[in-house]
Amino acid sequence: MDGKKRDVLRETDAEAVRLAKTLLRTARHGALATLDAESRAPLATRVGVATDVDGAPLILVSALSAHTPALLAEPRCSLLLGEPGKGDPLAHPRITIACRGERLGRATPAQARAERRYLNRHPKAKLYAGLADFSFFRLEPESASLNAGFGKAYRLGREDLMTLSPAVDALAEAEQSALDHMNSDHRDAISAYARHFGGQSEGGWVMTGIDAEGFDMADGGRVCRVFFASVLENASDLRKTLVEMAKTAKASA
Repeated sequence: MDGKKRDVLRETDAEAVRLAKTLLRTARHGALATLDAESRAPLATRVGVATDVDGAPLILVSALSAHTPALLAEPRCSLLLGEPGKGDPLAHPRITIACRGERLGRATPAQARAERRYLNRHPKAKLYAGLADFSFFRLEPESASLNAGFGKAYRLGREDLMTLSPAVDALAEAEQSALDHMNSDHRDAISAYARHFGGQSEGGWVMTGIDAEGFDMADGGRVCRVFFASVLENASDLRKTLVEMAKTAKASA
């Protein structure tokens, strides 16, 4: 033995980044860890999760819950994402993201965008999203620990988690009209996307989010992430990309 500490982390590669972003974009809930505002003791709670267009996690929480005053007193927090699935829960991939929580001011563009994207992912949250004691928080990722399975541990930076493209803001502006159009007029294409690109079975799939790297779909409790072949650099490329993907998916049938 040479006395050197063994490095258990693997080199972060494109496959690890893709898995991390898939876990982030498909998460419907997660475990939020904060420091209790009064006792300063560790506090972990389950929260509903969506993502902003650039990939930052979004949560909707009540002022009556312990984690809201905790975040306001100490913005540093962590978010654990990943579905356990069947069998050994430790055999399934998960990611812990170190973040800084920021409460979004009411009637601001950032809050409106967060609310729109969150409710697209969690439609039933509309029942309480507008209540005075509920607030949206954007969790700014700083770093992350990815466990992709036994012996597959990675350390990721903010740049590995976020969607970096000059088209982010323009896509955010165009997103809702594109979602409405696809979900109203092109459900056959969405079903083809889910089958061909997502490996999913048939169902009532709808699009719930679009960003520069891909789009998210849901069928009840099922969720699916589809990545574009390349990151969109212009919002005007979205329609062409979706049309080409629909042709490919339908042709494969």
